[in-house]
Amino acid sequence: MANHHRSNSLPPSTHSFLSKLLLFLTILPLALATLAFVLQWRGGSVSDPTTATSRWAPRGSRREVFPGMETSSSLLPKYHHSSNCINLGRSSSPSFPYYRDWKFGFEDSLKPKICITTSTSAGLAQILPWMFYHKVIGVTTFYLFVEGHAASPNVSGVLESIPGVKVIYRTKELEEQQAKSRIWNETWLSSFFYKPCNYELFVKQSLNMENAIFTARDAGMDWIIHLDTDELIYPAGASEYSLRQLLRDLPSDVDLVVFPNYESSVERDDIKDPFGEVSMFKKNYDHLPKETYFGLYREATRGNPNYFLTYGNGKEAARVQDELRPNGAHRWHNYMKTPNEIKLDNAAVLHYTYAKFSDLTSRRDRCGCKPTQEDVKRCFMLEFDRAAFIIASTATEEELLHWYREHVVWGDKDLRLKLLRKGILTRIYTPMAIIQALRESGVFSSVIANAPATLSRDKFMSSINSSNSSRDVPSVSFSSRKIGGEGENKASARKLLKIEAMAAEVAAVPPLSPPVWTDNDRSPIVERVAGGNSSI
Repeated sequence: MANHHRSNSLPPSTHSFLSKLLLFLTILPLALATLAFVLQWRGGSVSDPTTATSRWAPRGSRREVFPGMETSSSLLPKYHHSSNCINLGRSSSPSFPYYRDWKFGFEDSLKPKICITTSTSAGLAQILPWMFYHKVIGVTTFYLFVEGHAASPNVSGVLESIPGVKVIYRTKELEEQQAKSRIWNETWLSSFFYKPCNYELFVKQSLNMENAIFTARDAGMDWIIHLDTDELIYPAGASEYSLRQLLRDLPSDVDLVVFPNYESSVERDDIKDPFGEVSMFKKNYDHLPKETYFGLYREATRGNPNYFLTYGNGKEAARVQDELRPNGAHRWHNYMKTPNEIKLDNAAVLHYTYAKFSDLTSRRDRCGCKPTQEDVKRCFMLEFDRAAFIIASTATEEELLHWYREHVVWGDKDLRLKLLRKGILTRIYTPMAIIQALRESGVFSSVIANAPATLSRDKFMSSINSSNSSRDVPSVSFSSRKIGGEGENKASARKLLKIEAMAAEVAAVPPLSPPVWTDNDRSPIVERVAGGNSSI
């Protein structure tokens, strides 16, 4: 027994070696893990895309990355006053892995250069997702004509800090300049003068578009688009999800490109963030077979005045060139030639109209018209806007909610499924996914945090709560010849002075309803008609 015990015992030197080996094997993984952590931490220190030094463009040998590709550690803001704002917050996970190495800057090599112009009174909760979504798809420059809430220091200060954004305020100087502009003294827009609410906004938009043309040409822009901040370009048909590629691939002789609009079709009455919660849209007539459109017209309208709640004639991109002019808020034209215009078969404008219940009351609160059938015609061009204004002005909150569910919300599941199968309705998720990824990456909160002026959380939360649709520009009365003033006689005088040129001018294109179906003789009326002049 003693001999056996001695044969299995190990000498002290062997015990020491095994102990050291065990200790080494324990320390080695810990050391490697620590080294990997240090390397990852050092490698993740990229430039914040919203700082003034970064400007989203390469400088020297630094490698800039697309907003959203950073890890959360790279997006820690300089200040923490707005980092937890609702709807504009971030998560701890990186986003946009499928856009890795996608360059995002303002280099001269990015062609074509695309700008968007808008007239808005919305808040940051609406403008920032709208703007950065369009940056993702290739827009480099934004001309924002702001008033109301959008012109407040808390909002405009943030917007002015973003590269590629030019903020233009509705000042007395701008109004005087526009009162002397070329289109103000022509007749093609004159039928919209001296009327309140939507008519006044339509004229403002047209005047602002004229200003934007000159700015875009001086900046070397190739294309210009007018959009509201409740509209998103949907560049379907491009091999990549890119508006830049879509416009780059067009023949060089194309001057104007029409994007037919799809209209949001909400499925709930408690939508708070339309860009993030709405995925169902009603297709435009231009993207449907006539048999499908007219065959399901009544089911698609659900008793409303028209197939769409609001406009149906889309928006248009224009090639920036000499003698370009606006032709109302939905179209462009040229003084010297008939432009070559095409209409896209797949791409569209997604219009998030009446997507929130509060849109009803915001329209009511911004307009001083009387809630009568006759008076609302002075304020609104489209029939549904008129009906919505009247009900919002006369009904109780409970009655208004019931009306909203009946006329706006798609609560009938069977009808939804039928129209989805037939192609009238469609599901579109890409914009929602892009905006959600931007939000999670911290881009919005980082922009706010890095703005020069410090925003208090209370003020910013107040700005979110009071933000309205981009069309909710407060009605302003202008004196003399300016928009919205009492000037019917002056308008008539101008028409007489310009009567000789009227035949050569193309009248401004207002927001139009889609084609209307009538069964008087069981044949469709396929011409487009203005809202209010149509019936079913």
